[in-house]
Amino acid sequence: MEFAPICVYLVISLLFSLILIGVSFLFASSSNLAYPEKLSAYECGFDPFDDARSRFDIRFYLVSILFIIFDLEVTFLFPWAVSLNKIGLFGFWSMIVFLLILTIGFLYEWKKGALDWE
Repeated sequence: MEFAPICVYLVISLLFSLILIGVSFLFASSSNLAYPEKLSAYECGFDPFDDARSRFDIRFYLVSILFIIFDLEVTFLFPWAVSLNKIGLFGFWSMIVFLLILTIGFLYEWKKGALDWE
């Protein structure tokens, strides 16, 4: 019985999703056939400039890794702040150590020039 609200939420969200998908199929038109440019590889109408397998800068990977490390790790702050009165002083200092390590890592990456694009 204690999981009933979760089950109701899942059923409602599933039904809502199916209804939205069904409505989109109802209102979708075949007007895409009138514009052959939209059916090309690029919607903007430009021909591809180069091979799709061409190399690109490694900094794109670096930015994504840094995003995962520094931005997503900060999401631990919300549950910590919500449960701060229950976890006590040990939980507080544990998060301070975590934030200190995260800040040291951020400063290291900054000093190494990982955040500079040029």
